[in-house]
Amino acid sequence: MLNVAIKAARAAGAIINRAALDVEAVRISQKQVNDFVTEVDLASEHAIIDTLLSAYPHHGISAEESGSKHGDPNADHIWIIDPLDGTTNFIHGFPIYCVSIALSVQGKIEQAVVYDPSRNDLFTATKGRGAYVNDRRLRTSKRTQLHECLISTGFPFRPGDNFNQYLRMMGDVMQRTSGLRRPGAAALDLAYVAAGFTDGFFETGLQPWDIAAGSLLVTEAGGLVGNFTGDADFLEQKECLAGTPKIYGQLVGILSKYSKFASAGEKAALQDAASLVALAPPQDPT
Repeated sequence: MLNVAIKAARAAGAIINRAALDVEAVRISQKQVNDFVTEVDLASEHAIIDTLLSAYPHHGISAEESGSKHGDPNADHIWIIDPLDGTTNFIHGFPIYCVSIALSVQGKIEQAVVYDPSRNDLFTATKGRGAYVNDRRLRTSKRTQLHECLISTGFPFRPGDNFNQYLRMMGDVMQRTSGLRRPGAAALDLAYVAAGFTDGFFETGLQPWDIAAGSLLVTEAGGLVGNFTGDADFLEQKECLAGTPKIYGQLVGILSKYSKFASAGEKAALQDAASLVALAPPQDPT
């Protein structure tokens, strides 16, 4: 099944690369404010669905642009697809975007492909068999101190997003880390945690197709993924936190109070704990 997913991702990547040669000619429409879809998203998704259903006609599809109208929505095997994660980057010619394909079997992610067509980087994972990029085994970074770490995130951009809360979250993380980055494609952000390029990732407002494949990459590379309280049942919860085991735990301590799943008592306790951390003298990196 992984080989079919790779074939589908490469077919979609070829469409994206051809379009990237003349981005100005790509037709763009707007789903909502700051949320775009292009003819490339649609063509890429069509190529993926055709490839997957040709091989597995009785499987289901959950896709960003076409929902679950293809395949059998009640099947045990559901392919979760983002045909072009990072559309806004793509239409500006900013080369951080990817194809994301995951296979859920009875609700558990078992196969994952994240393909970066601009770099020809192929990230893959099979549950229980490890994660790879271009046939090289992936492991998360070995950093254990948050002040040494590079963390990625995504900024809010939709109407109704809580900008002020996100600024507070960013402030809490930035002052405790080596740096904060916002590449603009959540699936690649998770792949980069798996590869050890970054040490952690957090974002709200995410859909399953944004994070399904990347989450398996992280766990198969030795990391942890959940919501801001550390709950591993996060795929439908619209908040995602990932990192190396020790960094993940430290980020839960910082971000839990911002989770909609934390109780009022937990938020108060976590706020007190975070205040104590903020008042503590910084550790000497040497």
